[in-house]
Amino acid sequence: MFDSVFKDIKYYLKFGDIITRLIIINVIIFFITALTNAFAPTFYHQVLPYLAVPSDISVLLYRPWTLITHGFIHDGLWHVIFNMLTLYWFGNIAGDLLNFRRILPVFLSGILFGALFFIASGYFNPSVGGYAVGASAGVMAIVFMAVMASPDYEISLILLGRVKIKYIGIVVLFLDLIGVAGQSNSGGHAAHIGGAIIGMLYVFGLRKGFDIFSSKPSSPKTKKSAKRTLKVVHKKQPFSDKNSDSDSLQDQVDQILDKIKKDGYNSLSDVEKDILYKASNTEN
Repeated sequence: MFDSVFKDIKYYLKFGDIITRLIIINVIIFFITALTNAFAPTFYHQVLPYLAVPSDISVLLYRPWTLITHGFIHDGLWHVIFNMLTLYWFGNIAGDLLNFRRILPVFLSGILFGALFFIASGYFNPSVGGYAVGASAGVMAIVFMAVMASPDYEISLILLGRVKIKYIGIVVLFLDLIGVAGQSNSGGHAAHIGGAIIGMLYVFGLRKGFDIFSSKPSSPKTKKSAKRTLKVVHKKQPFSDKNSDSDSLQDQVDQILDKIKKDGYNSLSDVEKDILYKASNTEN
């Protein structure tokens, strides 16, 4: 049984998409830290300060790696479950629309800027202190990456039914803005806002023809080029039999993106969804 589980984990770590890999890595680390805390709590609490990001800059200077490592440590079962479910839902939306290769750099940038916002919040709110852990800021970056890419995309929520993700983003951001002014986990709420800003700015940059994570030069900042940052330039045969070259395929993807912006992702036909999905998984 365990041998089969380990084989599955190895398989998905090697061949799974980036969302699957991030979820597996976070879950594995959570179980390792949870078991360590359960059976060797003294050792756990000695090691934790070297993984969690400190609010004290003088301590951070000697542990700069914690700006990233804290994002893979979770302090409770529900903490990791909620973050990973949210990453799965919104990560697949963002990946389908903007290409899965963009997920990891945005996720890590969200974690980094979330840490910086956590530290900065300590200078404005004396209640902020100690250390911060969790992937929430990175997840928030992905959430708002999806929201900015397709605000009218709908998902089903228990009790609420189908809801456009832009409303989810508005509610979450509003709650975090309120939380920053409070005395309970205000540093965590500040970190969430930092991650959200990264996700929004990244997609805003794509629309202007600028991709900070791409080594290729950006196109001129025109309406046309802004659209083309949201797709892939294909070196393979087009997916549609009606198109004979990559330019016609790009026009087809542009039309699909316009349709999503106007009517939402769920307005697409199965053929359009298939074209967009294949395009998003084709490397430049």
